Amino acid sequence: MDWKIFLTIFGAVFIAELGDKTQLATLLFASDKEANKYLVFFAASAALVVASAIGVLAGSLLSEYINEKYLHYIAGLGFMAIGAVTLYNA
Repeated sequence: MDWKIFLTIFGAVFIAELGDKTQLATLLFASDKEANKYLVFFAASAALVVASAIGVLAGSLLSEYINEKYLHYIAGLGFMAIGAVTLYNA
């Protein structure tokens, strides 16, 4: 296992997930006094694993047809577009 790649991906996803809507939704589910905290944790974890699996599968499929360099450009433009829309709506 290449630990440098592992830690890079872990760090990027960890930072991206902090304070996002997913974490806030999980926080709200966990704040329910009747909710089993372990159930909330395992359900949220399973959802993140499935979402990540979809991302890996989609990335693998796209990389078969689109050059990796162009995928990086597309991802960068996507992030800039999301940032521009967020700034515009703020």
